[in-house]
Amino acid sequence: MKRLRRIRDLMTGRMDSALTDALLGQLQATKEGAWLAMAMIGGEVGRTGAHEQMRSIEHLGDEERARLIEELKSALVTPIDREDLFRLSRSIDDVLDSLRDFVRESHLYRVPDQIRFTPLLDQVIVGIDALENAVRDLASRPSVVVHDALEAKKAGGAIRRMYQYEISRIFSGEVTPDAMKERELVRRLEIVGVAIGEAADAITDGAMKR
Repeated sequence: MKRLRRIRDLMTGRMDSALTDALLGQLQATKEGAWLAMAMIGGEVGRTGAHEQMRSIEHLGDEERARLIEELKSALVTPIDREDLFRLSRSIDDVLDSLRDFVRESHLYRVPDQIRFTPLLDQVIVGIDALENAVRDLASRPSVVVHDALEAKKAGGAIRRMYQYEISRIFSGEVTPDAMKERELVRRLEIVGVAIGEAADAITDGAMKR
C-alpha cells in the first residue's frame, strides 16, 4: 500500500511528504536542544540535568535522521536532489551534535556567568526556525525556499561574528584556565553557526536545481 501511494504521488507530481516530515522531526529535536541549552545558561535547568536531557533529545534526532535515510531508499519523488537532502540532514545533525557538546562541556567545565552566551543561542534558534520554514516551503511554496535559507545563512553568519567578538574579549584579559574553558564553549557555538550555514547552502543548492 505504501508503494502504491508513492506511485500515485509520482503520477500526480506530488512530493514525498515522509522525507520533509523526517527533516522537520530532526529540526524539532535540534530546536529542543537549543532551548535546553538556553534554559541551562539561564539557570532554569541545572547543568547535570541538562546533560542528561540532551541525551534523549539527541536520540530523537538520530531516529529522525535514520528515518530519512530509510525513506530515501524507496522514495520515488523527492523535493530536492537526494544528495542535497542527505547533505541537509547531515548538517542538521551537526547542529544538534555541537549543541550536545556545548551542554556536555558546560557540565564538565563549570564556567561561571554563562548568561553571556544568550545572544549566540538566540541566533541559533533564529537559524533553526528559518530552516524549518525552508523545509516546509519545499513542497508548498518552493519560490520562497531560497529566501528562507538566506535567513538561516544570515543567522549562521551572525553567530560567527559574535564568536569573533567573544574571542577578542576573552584574550584581551588574563588567559586563565577559566578563560580557556570559556573559549572552548564559545567555539562550540561557532561550530553550530557553521553547520546552520551549511544546511542553508544544501537547501539552497537543491532548490536552485529544481
